[in-house]
Amino acid sequence: MMTLLIVEQGRTIETQRSLIRSLFEDSAQLSQLKGKMQRQQHAEAQAQAPAKAPSQSQTPSAQDKPRNHASNNHPGKLQKPGPQKPPTDAATSEDERRNVLTI
Repeated sequence: MMTLLIVEQGRTIETQRSLIRSLFEDSAQLSQLKGKMQRQQHAEAQAQAPAKAPSQSQTPSAQDKPRNHASNNHPGKLQKPGPQKPPTDAATSEDERRNVLTI
């Protein structure tokens, strides 16, 4: 009876091992595809940039402009709002847990 349990556990472990390998290979393929897509999008953006950009004699270059770190660093990325403070109410401003009691 015990050997049957050991055999079943061995099969389960081998099945899990093969599943993990398969998932790892899928993950590696997905990473490669994402990398290819990013390179392709970057190349397309570079190819379209000269066609859209006006001549440099009319406008100052991008290097001369001051950069706003928060908004220009990642223009497509949304910024997370800061944590909200709870409203202050006059009735709850005195919290008895914070009052110092002296004897």
